[in-house]
Amino acid sequence: MSSKKPLLICVVGATAIGKTSLAIKLAQAFSTEIISADSRQFFKEMSVGTAVPSKEELSTAPHHFIQNRSIFEEYSVGDFERDALALLKVFFEKNNIVIMVGGSGLYVDAVVKGLDNFPEVPVSFREGLNTELAEKGIEVLQNELKKVDPVYFEKVDIYNPHRLVRALEIYRATGKPYSSFLKKETAERDFDTVFIGLTAERETIYSRINFRVDKMIEDGLIKEAKSLFKHKEKNALQ
Repeated sequence: MSSKKPLLICVVGATAIGKTSLAIKLAQAFSTEIISADSRQFFKEMSVGTAVPSKEELSTAPHHFIQNRSIFEEYSVGDFERDALALLKVFFEKNNIVIMVGGSGLYVDAVVKGLDNFPEVPVSFREGLNTELAEKGIEVLQNELKKVDPVYFEKVDIYNPHRLVRALEIYRATGKPYSSFLKKETAERDFDTVFIGLTAERETIYSRINFRVDKMIEDGLIKEAKSLFKHKEKNALQ
């Protein structure tokens, strides 16, 4: 019996570059299944704006973690790591190769490398930061993070309020910078991983994105956005 580890093939790349198409071709070639790591596509209320694979695409290969949750449920990257690893264990019992298609780098990394170990933080810290954000604006949080954790400030999307609040709630609760809790070592996995990164000329990518957005509008993007706006405080929409 072979001792060779099973293989997880991760297809990653920019928006609208063709990840879904390649993932389907690979799944068909290896007679295997696809795990989606696009955190927006988990939610059934968000089908248009998240570019969920079409019914035709979904019928050509088994997909998992596509519209299997509701925005009214709490579902974290830690939950995804647990569920995806459990599913991989089942899949690898019948096939040595499984495909994962990326969308959210954090979610791919959670499966491949493991999550960082952060302490639990009382909800009052987050509530206080959200109040500051609403009353004083995002720049105040940006400046605080730059001062208390310049390492993470250089890495994070400083225009994403959810990321800023998360980093600062950790700092305020522990007195230690968010970056100090980041993993230095990759978690042990019982499978090997290969990444296939797709790329293209910028003009090509922009053209594909423009085409996709036009198609989204035709398919009801504005109507979907209006229906979601009243639930904008939900974590799934942050």
